Amino acid sequence: MEMDLSNLAVLAAILLAAGAAGGLAAGLLGVGGGIVIVPVLFHLFTTMGLDEAVRMHVAVGTSLATIIATSVSSTRSHWRKGAVDMDLLKQWGPFILVGVIMGTSIAGYVRGPALTGVFAVVASFVALHMAFGKKDWHIAESLPKNPLKALIGMVIGGFSAMMGIGGGTLSVPILTLFRFPIHRAVGTAAAIGFIIAIPGAIGFVLTGWNVDGRPPFSLGYINLLGVALILPTSMVMAPIGAKLAHSLNTQGLRRAFAGFLALTAARMFYSILT
Repeated sequence: MEMDLSNLAVLAAILLAAGAAGGLAAGLLGVGGGIVIVPVLFHLFTTMGLDEAVRMHVAVGTSLATIIATSVSSTRSHWRKGAVDMDLLKQWGPFILVGVIMGTSIAGYVRGPALTGVFAVVASFVALHMAFGKKDWHIAESLPKNPLKALIGMVIGGFSAMMGIGGGTLSVPILTLFRFPIHRAVGTAAAIGFIIAIPGAIGFVLTGWNVDGRPPFSLGYINLLGVALILPTSMVMAPIGAKLAHSLNTQGLRRAFAGFLALTAARMFYSILT
C-alpha cells in the first residue's frame, strides 16, 4: 500500500486528531476512547482500500493497543478524585478477563463483516441510550449477586474485546442502571479498560500473526504506526477529559456523541450490505 507524502501527512493528522478525541471521550464521557478510534480507523482503512477481510480486525486490534496507555492515564486522574471502586474491580475483574479471552478468540477468526456488524449493532444501542437515557433510570438498587453479576462482567469483557473498546461504553450505562454513582462508574470503567486492553491486544497480535492483507508496520492485527500516532494525543487528553467530567454538565455532549455513533453504525451497516 503506497502513499505519497501529502496523503501520509493527512493520514497522520487524522490519526492524531482521533487520538485526541478518543482520549477526551474516555475521560469526559466514560465511554472509552475506542468507540471513537475504531470508527475513524475503519473509515480510513476503507478509504485506503484495505482488504475487507482484515479492515475491522486491524481497527479493533489497534484501538485495544492504544487503550492500554489511555486507560492508565485516565484511571490515575479518577483515582486521585477517589472515583475508582477497587472492591468492584476485584469482584468483577476475573469474569471480565474470561469474557475478553472468549471475545478475542471469536473475533480473531470470524469474517470482517461479522465483526463490523457486532460493532454497528452495539453502537446503535449505545447511541440510543446516550441520546434518550435518563439519569434516574434504574432496574435495581445494586448490582445482582453471582452468577448474574459474573455473567454481566463476562458480557462486558467479551463485547468490548470484539469491538476494540475499553469497557466504559458498556460498563458505565450498566452500572448506572444499578444505581451506581455516575462519577464512580466512569472512574471504575477507566480501570476496567486496562483489564480489557492488555489481554485483548495480545489476542489480536496472536490471531493476526502472518495474516495476509494487513497494512504496513502491523504486528498481528495491531498497526504500530496507528498506535504511535494516536497514543500521544490520547494520553494528553484523557486526564483533561477526566477533570472536565467532574465540573461539566455533559448531557448535551452525550447527545451529540450519540449522533456520531448513530451515523457510524449506519455507515458500517451500509458497508456490510454493499
